[in-house]
Amino acid sequence: MKRFTLILAFISFSLSAQKVSPVYPIPSAKQLAWSDLEYYGFIHFNMNTFTNVEWGEGKESPASFNPSALDCNQWVRIAKAAGMKGLILTAKHHDGFALYPSKYTDHSVVKSPWKNGKGDVVRELSNACKRYGLKLGIYLSPWDRFHPAYGTDNYNQVYANMQKELLTQYGQIFEFWYDGANGEGPNGKKQVYDWKLFHSMVNKYQPNAVQFSDNGPDIRWVGNERGYSYETMWSPINKDEIYPGYPKFDDYRQGQENGSHWVAPEVDVSLRPGWYYHPEQDKLVKSPDSLMRIYVASVGRNANLLINIPVDTRGLIHPNDSAALMGLKSLMNTGLRSLRNKTDGIQVSSSMKGYGSDKLYDVSPRTFWAANVSDKSPRLTWSLADSRLVNAIQMQEPIALGQRVKRFEVKLVDQDSRSEVLQGHTIGNKRILTFKARKLKSIQVDFLDARGQVLLSNFDLLYLTSTHNESLYH
Repeated sequence: MKRFTLILAFISFSLSAQKVSPVYPIPSAKQLAWSDLEYYGFIHFNMNTFTNVEWGEGKESPASFNPSALDCNQWVRIAKAAGMKGLILTAKHHDGFALYPSKYTDHSVVKSPWKNGKGDVVRELSNACKRYGLKLGIYLSPWDRFHPAYGTDNYNQVYANMQKELLTQYGQIFEFWYDGANGEGPNGKKQVYDWKLFHSMVNKYQPNAVQFSDNGPDIRWVGNERGYSYETMWSPINKDEIYPGYPKFDDYRQGQENGSHWVAPEVDVSLRPGWYYHPEQDKLVKSPDSLMRIYVASVGRNANLLINIPVDTRGLIHPNDSAALMGLKSLMNTGLRSLRNKTDGIQVSSSMKGYGSDKLYDVSPRTFWAANVSDKSPRLTWSLADSRLVNAIQMQEPIALGQRVKRFEVKLVDQDSRSEVLQGHTIGNKRILTFKARKLKSIQVDFLDARGQVLLSNFDLLYLTSTHNESLYH
């Protein structure tokens, strides 16, 4: 009862919504707000940008860091134009070089020639995000190949002190990103990280921020860096069984149907083969078409999407990267536009009073159609008033009340009465099911198995296109 009351404090359901029981676990208010973001950016810009490597060794001279035209406003303008809701910055990578004037390391912008040692990249990005209305996130690698205390008990407090600087000096943080890297090879230093201490710092100073690592505590890694989630993807997971760097993490990539905690997945992928800028990769930026497919395979499979933008040595986003993001936004503007028609007919096998099928197309993710509790195989039939070209359907569950659907089946009937049956598994925050484009006259969805009563907050028809204005899925 306590957990349900907590939900109602944050979610605007009608009074009658109390009749619908949650299926645990359920997201916290900050986890739910994070899921609403869906898509945001990662900025890899640090010492590695100037040394042209992916992982520095901590021996690099601070004199190497000297961007000639750094402009965080440019980063934010491009990110916002691309539809991103926030940016996460690598405030310190594994080499230990800090992009801000930390009191707890001698390896930072203070020792660089950039702005005569008085610069602060985190400050500039924070100000730019506030100026343009984007959220700010922080990446702070626990691994530090420079700091002399690394590998000792004292280092954990050093890291916590750096956390406090970042969490208290730059305004509101929406996400704190840990990296599980640890050690410098078989003969290098190893650190036993005090995760309890690290998590407590964020909870104390930024209680509304979600924390990312293998097992959360709030959001988790999807398990690859290629830009896709999985056909079956559960937000619940048995969090107490795993930890950052857990050797059998592959077993948890898809979450767990009966997991004990809500720890939703995040997909991270770079615009380029590398995470940092390398001039030889200027012509290897992902195309808008590939980025759109990544969006569908991540956000469209119950995960949030974090796209990395490697900023160049000038301190600017390269035109090729910007063009790719603008192309993606153009495809999103056209492809994610609803093809529903007000004259379409919709039938459901059952519905609770106050939770009728009209809730499926009122846009709000908080209102929903609810099948009767006794309806163990709910059916939804969408009849199109006129046949139209479709290559995807989009569905959402009201995840504030838990993730439920385990298996569903979609029957497509085209204008010539030919039919095809597609199989689906989980839905969660959003599921985009793609297929070969065709002119449809009806869609039937059968929910074959679920963790409790079937609830659905949104149902949409989509036509996803390529940059050549052709179907993205053939």
